Amino acid sequence: MLLHLLASLVIGALSGAIANKIMNGNPKSFFQNALLGIVGGLVGGFLGNLVGIGSGGWVSSILLAVAGSCLVVWLARKIAK
Repeated sequence: MLLHLLASLVIGALSGAIANKIMNGNPKSFFQNALLGIVGGLVGGFLGNLVGIGSGGWVSSILLAVAGSCLVVWLARKIAK
């Protein structure tokens, strides 16, 4: 259980960094990217489970987390304006 939580946090932080590169964000804000990545991983996992592609392994988890992170970054930018 603890190992799964730790792996989810690492995947979320990694997806936040990848989403930051995709969305041309600020490279200096590691903690913000990690937090948005973790939230994006939750959003991506939830949406993936809704459409039936949620539990396909590590690769699909990372792809869903990156997609969710990009969505969260986009929404955060729209709300901040």
